[in-house]
Amino acid sequence: MNSRTLLLLIGIVVGVGRSASAQRAIWASKIVDVSSQKAEGKEAFSPEKVLGEPNAQPLGQVSNEAWIPRKEGANEFIEVRFGRSMLARQVTIVENFNPGSVTKIELVDTRGERHQVYENKNPGPLPELFRSLQVTFEAAAYRTIGVVVTMNTAKVNGVNQIDAIGMADVVDTMVKQDFKSEPNPASYDSSMFNLGPNVNTRYVDTHPVISPDGRSLFFARQGSPQNIGGAKDPQDVWYATIANPKTKAWNPAKNIGGPINTPGPNGLASVSSDGNTALLINVYRPDGSMEPKGASLTRRSQVGWSAPVKVEIEDFYNDDPENVDYFLATSGKVLLMAVQRKDSQGGQDVYVSFLKEDGKSWGKPRNLGADINTKKPEFAPFLAADGKTLYFASEGHGGYGKSDIFYSKRLDESWTKWTKPRNLGPNVNSPDFDAYYTISAAGEDAYLVSSRNGTDNSRDIFRINLASQFKPEVVTLVKGRVLDAATKKPVAAKIRYENLLTGEEIGVADTNPVDGSYTIVLPSGAHYGYRAEAANYLSESDNLDVTDREKYSEVNQDLYLVPFQVGQLIKLNNIFFAQSKFFLRENSYPELQRLIRILKEYSTVEIKLEGHTDNQGDPALNVKLSQDRVNEVKKYLVQHGISSNRITTEGFGGSKPIASNEQEESRKLNRRVEFRITKK
Repeated sequence: MNSRTLLLLIGIVVGVGRSASAQRAIWASKIVDVSSQKAEGKEAFSPEKVLGEPNAQPLGQVSNEAWIPRKEGANEFIEVRFGRSMLARQVTIVENFNPGSVTKIELVDTRGERHQVYENKNPGPLPELFRSLQVTFEAAAYRTIGVVVTMNTAKVNGVNQIDAIGMADVVDTMVKQDFKSEPNPASYDSSMFNLGPNVNTRYVDTHPVISPDGRSLFFARQGSPQNIGGAKDPQDVWYATIANPKTKAWNPAKNIGGPINTPGPNGLASVSSDGNTALLINVYRPDGSMEPKGASLTRRSQVGWSAPVKVEIEDFYNDDPENVDYFLATSGKVLLMAVQRKDSQGGQDVYVSFLKEDGKSWGKPRNLGADINTKKPEFAPFLAADGKTLYFASEGHGGYGKSDIFYSKRLDESWTKWTKPRNLGPNVNSPDFDAYYTISAAGEDAYLVSSRNGTDNSRDIFRINLASQFKPEVVTLVKGRVLDAATKKPVAAKIRYENLLTGEEIGVADTNPVDGSYTIVLPSGAHYGYRAEAANYLSESDNLDVTDREKYSEVNQDLYLVPFQVGQLIKLNNIFFAQSKFFLRENSYPELQRLIRILKEYSTVEIKLEGHTDNQGDPALNVKLSQDRVNEVKKYLVQHGISSNRITTEGFGGSKPIASNEQEESRKLNRRVEFRITKK
């Protein structure tokens, strides 16, 4: 036994200067009888897991190394024997998960007679996730050889687990201390809520996908007469929109229609952060039929959804095409899949693939490794908007039923090192089917499929409120419209966003082709730049520093595209200088590198760099500062291969404000660098 395990156990203390023979504590060594059992023999959750010292880890979670009564009733019990008898004065029951159901403890003497030493007439759930129930009493004339523990498991919903039963002949032998567990064992602040008849029906409603803004829910409905192919249609994609964000009520669901839905089995695996791209299960043939050899992408158009196009994945194959799941991350650059391949741990495993530089195809799938995958199936992967927190269903990590939902956090960029998967607990998981967990960017509400209390015993979609300590990491949702700077009309464009310090492109998104709206999700901890791109336009980037942001927030920010014409003025919003200095900061380099690429691509274009300050301080010094700054920008461009003859500069100081100088919030807009196209 290692030292960490010893810290987790209820120790056996031998006092200094006292006789060891007078201080004995022992743990149960034999099962005599049990009312019901989760498994037999040495299997997970079997009664034999009660024997010996406490060893279930992590505490506060369901464990394979502890007993689960199979039934839920007022008279569940387990009877154990010890290796020797003693004049007992203390009994300890280690309830490693979901405590509070123990109603009676009886000692069994060497004649087989029972003596009650504990009674609880009001069993019920406790605020603790685990406990060591210690009962003390005066030593009797009889010697104790066994213990019977009776439980009313119906009074404590969910799984009830006992890890160990011990007794001692002195009161202080078994140390009265709480177990030390892993931090933040999973629990939730509410029970599940059925989404109601506007979403759920007597048919199977499954595979929920919530949009990052939490306002649209996509899901699959099986065997409904309203499916494209009628009642014999195996599955169609449906969607619902939020009716009231405060009450979390939904409008009546609608069939999403063609070309996504066909008479065959249709499924939507995920939707992009902007809601304009959907990842679909199966490959769509030109005639609308499908083959289970991959996934397809469809995009919004001005008249609906485009014809699904096959997702090209290097060396893609699935040895079990009947079982497959996909998920496209909010960044648009990470694709998860649950498939069976030659390097799988066993059955379905979760893999990751990355978007290649061409922006059209995906790299060879990479197994997430043994931290996530087991010899049994892992499926239904969902990567939270933070890009780190993974939720998935597993039959191999142990739990309450055949498949449970777990979560784990990615530890590095290898995508093969993860924290130990943790069961989401009894409010989410049950002995029934539980899977397909999805959560909005805000992390407030999670959605999943369960067969518990479904309409007419079918599978339904449920919502559960996630306690704050178990949410994914904080993100900021940025949304707005992309507009022509001259006409203020919407433009269909691609959004790109990057880490300004590293220059790494974090994600891509598309605007809505009808109104030019966009949505991107920025994980906290960095300073980001983002811009729109469209043919025949130059982009005005914007930026947002969420390095220290600790709460979910939403930011509205329109982005402007400037027509590529002589005389047009483009603001370089993502160029930064030290306070009152002209030295470029490193987070300016991505913006400058883009300008360099433009000037190299259009080798005849000439520009004028114009510098501006606010009106604070000496006007003459402000003019000099603005001139020094644009000269520094020109210097950088020339050092990176742009001819100095193509660039002129001028500093205007504070003479050309574009916002009020009365307050800092607006005054900072006047401190800027722009470039004007002087020759095309």
